[in-house]
Amino acid sequence: MRKILIIGAGRSSSSLIKYLLDKSKVENLHIIVGDLDKNTALSKIDNHSNASAITLDIFNESNRKDAIKNSDIVISMLPANLHIEVAKDCLFYEKNMVTASYVSKEMNALNEDVAKKGLIFMNEIGVDPGIDHMSAMQVIDKIRDNGGKMILFESFTGGLVAPESDDNLWNYKFTWNPRNVVISGQGGAAKFIQEGTYKYIPYQKLFRRTEILNIDGYGKFEAYANRDSLKYRSIYGLDDIPTLYRGTIRRLGFSRAWNIFVQLGMTDDSYTMEGSENMTYRDFTNSFLAYNPNDSVELKLRYYLKIDQDDIIWEKLLELNLFSKTKKVELKNATPAQILQKILMDSWTLKKSDKDMIVMHHKFGYEYNGEKRQIESQMVVKGDDQTYTAMAKTVGLPVAIAALKILNKEITISGVQIPILKEIYTPILKELESYNIVFNEKKVPYMGYNPENVSA
Repeated sequence: MRKILIIGAGRSSSSLIKYLLDKSKVENLHIIVGDLDKNTALSKIDNHSNASAITLDIFNESNRKDAIKNSDIVISMLPANLHIEVAKDCLFYEKNMVTASYVSKEMNALNEDVAKKGLIFMNEIGVDPGIDHMSAMQVIDKIRDNGGKMILFESFTGGLVAPESDDNLWNYKFTWNPRNVVISGQGGAAKFIQEGTYKYIPYQKLFRRTEILNIDGYGKFEAYANRDSLKYRSIYGLDDIPTLYRGTIRRLGFSRAWNIFVQLGMTDDSYTMEGSENMTYRDFTNSFLAYNPNDSVELKLRYYLKIDQDDIIWEKLLELNLFSKTKKVELKNATPAQILQKILMDSWTLKKSDKDMIVMHHKFGYEYNGEKRQIESQMVVKGDDQTYTAMAKTVGLPVAIAALKILNKEITISGVQIPILKEIYTPILKELESYNIVFNEKKVPYMGYNPENVSA
């Protein structure tokens, strides 16, 4: 039997493993799931006859090398910074490799050697990055092939709570790594280009500059800019495009309320707070406000940030228990961002019965025979439960499909790759449709960059 090694059995691997197990008999596969916690790996394979679980510590060199050497293809579901050691072993033992993570500098440096050996190291084949690349390039290539010239590309993705599980004032719950949500947008200004002019949004202004989106059947959403949209010009072959903007989707009103945390300094991850383990949530909030023995914490915060008592933002802050005198931080030497994350997890952790939702929205503006045209493309995927979430489906299924097609030599291009070529994205997107991961396209009047859609 052909052996597929999956390294990492976290939440995102459930749909990936199920897909390969379902195909294992017909495709003559044996699925080996390796994780530091063997019980986690065992729970994912559920006693399947064509699967086995192993303890795999990637920092144990002999353990890692033996597992890779005895496989036919390797799927790494590890954190992004841990892929490179796996990649080096795959190169040495001449094994193809698949990951959902962004291509790192270290990974990219292997390209020449990977290509020389006729191997494929497929990266960025999850949801974002991944499905966003494939769905965008499919439309961009179609426009180019028909003689059109791209003049605008905007792309937005959000991991959200499904409407039926939306039961808080923020209309949001954590569907992925909470830390990434808390520190989102940090590390430099958001960069993009609008109508030929470079634009920059500093972090402290990021959540007050949002674009309004209409998602068919689901209403209005908002999106704030991702950190660096400009790098996608060369990736997508859009070096001369006048407008290119990528952003993150949230429900209306989220960003204005989140901006409160940014302005207070609660999302800062650069220093630790003394005595944090003994703080109450109220103490934490008060630590960012001026000293005044006569005014309450609530009054000081409202005055400082000019929040009216009847403003929905105030209700959102109260809902999070930010002023609790009894709830304790209980984190030693914690940064503000770590403490905020703990507070939010009290309210925004998905319940057992909750479902998540992935929303993706693209805008394509182009010129054809002197006429400006626009296409909008939308995808909405809901999770089934807390195992087969929308996030697990949209990350895991493209990874699994790509791995099997590489194993079957249906995808043969060599080197360190991302899924922007027709021979890669066409068959993968086609198969994703059978799992209800579908884009609905429609032609709309050309709007270009519409300032009326942007809140100040």
